[in-house]
Amino acid sequence: MMDTPVQLKINPDKIIEAVKKMKKKDREAFIEDLLAATAPEYLQSIRESRADYKAGRTKKHDEVFGK
Repeated sequence: MMDTPVQLKINPDKIIEAVKKMKKKDREAFIEDLLAATAPEYLQSIRESRADYKAGRTKKHDEVFGK
């Protein structure tokens, strides 16, 4: 079964209004999902960050910014 894309004509101001009304946690999750869906480089940066973390190529907050 093939998915058929649905096109909706929604005013961007309405989307912004709806996002502003979201709870902070939901809004942050939505924005992250939106970035992931529209920016392949964002997903690549997450993959690279996870690989760096797993390989121990990270620094603690106070090492970078001090106490």
